[in-house]
Amino acid sequence: MKKYSRHARILDIVETYEIETQEELSERLKQEGIEVTQATVSRDIRELRLVKVLSKTGKYKYAPMGHNQEGTTERLIKIFKNSIISINVAGHLLVIKTLSGAAQISASAIDSLGMEEIVGTIAGDDTVFVAISNIDKISDIVDMFNNILD
Repeated sequence: MKKYSRHARILDIVETYEIETQEELSERLKQEGIEVTQATVSRDIRELRLVKVLSKTGKYKYAPMGHNQEGTTERLIKIFKNSIISINVAGHLLVIKTLSGAAQISASAIDSLGMEEIVGTIAGDDTVFVAISNIDKISDIVDMFNNILD
């Protein structure tokens, strides 16, 4: 039962604060009297399917994955991570080169992130065009993609 109340507290914390790291989450939990190890926090993040998303302030934070996408986004991101060859900027577009035949699934992974700065994606066989609404956010989005790829 302890695990479920900790999970509920974690969800409250990530919805209330911009939690960027596991260490920050551990600190918040400790401030609330919940002692956890780094391994426990890591496992909780995985079990809760928390993902890093770009916040309105331009920072990356943990957020719950959409309930209707349970498990799907995680698999798409894994495929994205293993399929990307390069990411280049061309004005308001990102041009992402993928392995042959992987562009469509990579575009679907990008769409599943639900980022409001991403207007849409177009995929061919080995290339994805990602339309960005705000050119000032392109480097943040490229950084986020690179973080996923690391």
